[in-house]
Amino acid sequence: MKGEPLPVRTEFPSRVRVIGHAWIPMSDGCRLAARIWLPEEAEEVPVPAILEYVPYRKNDGLVLRDAPIHHYFAGHGYASVRVDLRGSGDSEGILEDEYLALEQQDGVAVLSWLASQSWCSGKVGIIGKSWGGFNGLQIASHAPAELKAVISVASTDDRYADDVHYMGGCVLAWTALPWASTMLAYDALPPDPAVVGSSWREVWLDRLDRTPPFIEAWLDHQTRDDFWKQGSVCEDYGAIRCPVYMVGGWTDAYHNSILRFLAGYGGPCKGLIGPWAHDYPEDGSPGPAIGFLQEAVRWWDYWLKGIDNGVMDEPKLRAWMPEARRPAPGYETFPGRWLAFDRWPAPGVETRRLVLGSGAPGGEGPGTDSGSTGTLGPVPLLRGAMSIRGQTAVAVDAGQWWGHGGAIEFPGDQRPEDGISLCFDSSPSIETLEILGVPSVRLEIAADEPLALVAVRLCDVWPDGESTLITRGFRNLTHRESDEHPIPLVPGEPYVVDVPLNAIAYKLPPGHRLRLAVSPTYWPWIWPSPAPVTLTLLLRGTAALDVPLWTAGGEHTPPAHFAVPERAPMPAHEPLGSLATRETRHEVASGVIETISSARHGHRLAMDGLEYNESERDTYRIKAGDPLSAQVRCERETSVARGQWRTTVRTESSMSATAQAFLVTNVVDAYEGDTRVFSKSWHATIPRNGV
Repeated sequence: MKGEPLPVRTEFPSRVRVIGHAWIPMSDGCRLAARIWLPEEAEEVPVPAILEYVPYRKNDGLVLRDAPIHHYFAGHGYASVRVDLRGSGDSEGILEDEYLALEQQDGVAVLSWLASQSWCSGKVGIIGKSWGGFNGLQIASHAPAELKAVISVASTDDRYADDVHYMGGCVLAWTALPWASTMLAYDALPPDPAVVGSSWREVWLDRLDRTPPFIEAWLDHQTRDDFWKQGSVCEDYGAIRCPVYMVGGWTDAYHNSILRFLAGYGGPCKGLIGPWAHDYPEDGSPGPAIGFLQEAVRWWDYWLKGIDNGVMDEPKLRAWMPEARRPAPGYETFPGRWLAFDRWPAPGVETRRLVLGSGAPGGEGPGTDSGSTGTLGPVPLLRGAMSIRGQTAVAVDAGQWWGHGGAIEFPGDQRPEDGISLCFDSSPSIETLEILGVPSVRLEIAADEPLALVAVRLCDVWPDGESTLITRGFRNLTHRESDEHPIPLVPGEPYVVDVPLNAIAYKLPPGHRLRLAVSPTYWPWIWPSPAPVTLTLLLRGTAALDVPLWTAGGEHTPPAHFAVPERAPMPAHEPLGSLATRETRHEVASGVIETISSARHGHRLAMDGLEYNESERDTYRIKAGDPLSAQVRCERETSVARGQWRTTVRTESSMSATAQAFLVTNVVDAYEGDTRVFSKSWHATIPRNGV
């Protein structure tokens, strides 16, 4: 959860002037809108440029976040530039989907434009978080000559396996439609008349009419085909020709890519993984936050100015090792320590295998002196049980798929969820275990339906019984051999299936147990299989949990010291309220269960009175025992106003399924003042392809 506000720095080596708006022309005549922070000396002594390139509206949606970062870089001698993607904010054109080839081509053109400006030295870097972290890597894969370095925060190298749409070949019910709904609302907002002039209404109506709901394309591509390979830089790391700094947090959904990238990219690169959620690390929560903007300036100084400050002599990977924590809905900090490694994979990380046994609980646990293997036995209530029928009911709040370190974003005590899963416990550890890397589970498994999935959780069971979620993973069993070519299951036939869990660091104290929990359902995170499924685990020596453990004892390489977090000032503004809630409702008679997540926030800028407000509400509904009753409904309302100019966009999106198809509806209504000026709806029926 967010702590105290960041310290604000007001004095910098360079005085900064802001160009509130500039047009960047594309080859097809479309113009992209930019805001530029310049060191005052840049016109006389050109400086390197730093680009951030996202669809989140530089004038209103992200105005409070942008200035503290970009002013900071400009104050240290860089031209720092924020560009709205084509079809977003004040930029012209239509935004037809995420991470399209056209977005990358535009990005390359923006780099060329920046390098040609009189205030630029010709060298450019890209920084971005989330969408901007993605396209920083994607643009780098085109090897533009002007691009000299990238900082990619909270991003992925694999659009299919590791983003909001699918995981393990399963549809991410928690995020796919909600994120598509959010983007539909963002894309439907008008440009600012103060920037584009009297044409704003014409541009707005054209944008409303031609911008599609992204969810339809995402569901049209349920396997890892060329749609997802485009923009997935893991397809060819060698296409990137510049240094890359990969940054993220264990609490965020985007951190698997950091370890993959460090292992796969042959060029200069570094990695940093803290305890944080989906934020830049100077504002990272749970803490400790770090002086990330200072770290970024050191990176830019080395690669864009040629200052030999030793940044590349420091460890290749720095990762936070959190202490064990009691389950709670929110945390201000994760106590722990930094580890550092000269390379990844690191030689001090060893895999310990725990075999899923069918005997009594206990046996050789992960902390014995018996070598690299042990056993995980069923807990007493499930002794001898090898089959489990999936429950559609929500047993315990699963937490956010991503979040910003808020007070309600973390999963609670896992014992209710453990109770509807097939669980295997180790004996109590007799030593401290430091998990670091990607745990993996191998299961020998059979299902009684041709379409089925498996959800696997790894938990820390405290001596008094509390169960803390460490990490989790999923596998659509029709994707057991390939995410590109699903193969239906033969009911009753056993298959050996590998399920990688999300990468994690976690310190397990002596006396604690590891618990592996297996289930054929995980609603509302994962879209359920079309029929209730019974899974049978065969425990004959094949099924096992592989746990990566840091065994070297202490730091392999001393980690560099991080400075105290700081930022430049925000624009003067008045907060207009902020609220986030999540609740689960259970109608006992009908068996209907709803999880409802809501949030709202807004601000008014002092400089021109611009007001920005947005709210969202997501409802996940299912009836116990009926997977075809699953439904997600998303509502969004966003308004932008200044004086007499008032605009509002409302969207409603819903998704359900039959045994054969997904059913998706999207509705957009736009208002000028109190008058509705636009309304449009889309209805799609998309065949299920092995999900």
